[in-house]
Amino acid sequence: MSIFFGKKAAQYIFFEMLPSFIVGLLVFISIILMFQVLRLTEFALVHGVSIRTIGEIISYVIISLLPALFPMALLFSVLLTYGRLSQDSEIVAMKASGLPMTTLLMPAVILALLVGTISAQMSFNIAPWGNRQFEVMFSRISDTKAGAVIKEGTFSEGFFDMVVYANKVDSEKGILKNVFIYDEKSGDIPLTIISKQGEIIPDPDKPGHEVLLRLKDGEIHRQAKTHTKISFETYDVQFSAPLNIGEKKKSPQSLTLSEIEKRLTEDFSKDKEMERTLRTEYHKRWAISALCLVFALIGVGLGTTTNRRAAKAGGMILCIGLIILYWVLYIAAEGAARGGSLPVTVAVWTPNILFAGLGFEALRRNWD
Repeated sequence: MSIFFGKKAAQYIFFEMLPSFIVGLLVFISIILMFQVLRLTEFALVHGVSIRTIGEIISYVIISLLPALFPMALLFSVLLTYGRLSQDSEIVAMKASGLPMTTLLMPAVILALLVGTISAQMSFNIAPWGNRQFEVMFSRISDTKAGAVIKEGTFSEGFFDMVVYANKVDSEKGILKNVFIYDEKSGDIPLTIISKQGEIIPDPDKPGHEVLLRLKDGEIHRQAKTHTKISFETYDVQFSAPLNIGEKKKSPQSLTLSEIEKRLTEDFSKDKEMERTLRTEYHKRWAISALCLVFALIGVGLGTTTNRRAAKAGGMILCIGLIILYWVLYIAAEGAARGGSLPVTVAVWTPNILFAGLGFEALRRNWD
C-alpha cells in the first residue's frame, strides 16, 4: 500500500510542477525581452527594419537563450511547488504517512533530467544555430544601414570589417560627411581613404550582401616602402559579403559542440586566448545543462522547509535571488577562465559545485 501511495504522491508532485515550469519559462522569456526593448526599438527606428524581421530577431534571440532559461524555469517550478506543499503541510502529511524523502525528491530529479536533456540538445546544436542566424541577420542589417554601426565622431568597426570615422552621419539617406576609412583587408598593404563625403548605396537585389560606397573629393594613401597618394573626385568601392551563411566566420557562441571539439584539435600554440575561449565555451555548454539537476536539489531542499513563515516569503523572490547569485558567480568564473587566471575546468564548474553543496545541505536539514 505504501508503494502504491508513494507512486501516486510522486505523480501528484510531478504534474504539479509542469504548469509552473511552463509559466516560469514564459516569465523569464518576457524578462529577457524587456531588456531587449531598446535594442529592438533601434532596429525599427534607426535600421528601418520591418515588423516581420523584428519577429525573426526575437525568435532567434529566444532560441539562443533557451538553454540558460530552462534551469531558471525549473528552479522556479520546484521552489513554487514544494514551497506550496510545505506551506499547506502536505509535505508533513506525506512524511507522517511513511513516505521517505527519496520519494518526495524523485519527481524533481526526473523533471530535472528531462529538462536537462532538452537543454543539452538545445545548447549543443539548436541554440548555436539561433545565435548564428541572429549574427548573420544583424550583419546584413548593419551593412545596409550606415547609421547602425557608424556613429558620428566615433571610430566604428563592423561595416564590412572596416574602421570608419565620419563627422556627420545621415542614417536615413546613408550620407557620410568628412569620412576616414582604414581598410586593412585591401591586400598586403592597408589603405587609408579620406573623403569629404560618402554615400552608402545598397544593392536592392542583394540586401546585406552587396553595397556600393561612393566617395567624393578625397585622397587614397598607401604606405609601403614609399608613400603613395592618389587624389580623386569620385571613387566607388564595391563591398560584398558571402550569400551563403556557412561562408561567414562563426563566433564561438555559434559553434555546435561537435564543431568546438573539432576546433580544439587544432594547434593553438600561437593563439592561447582562442583555445581558452573555445574550452570555456565547451565546458559552459555542459555546465548549464547540469545546472538543471543542481537547481532541482536546491529547490527541493529549500522548498520542503517546515518553517511556514519562510514558505510564505515567496518562491519567486527566493528564485530570483538564487539566480542572480549564481550568474554573478558564473560571470566572474567565466571571466577568470577566459583570462587564464584559473584553469578553465575549475573556473566554469565552480559555481555548479558551490550550488550543489548548497542543495545537499538544504536537503540534509529536511531529510528526516
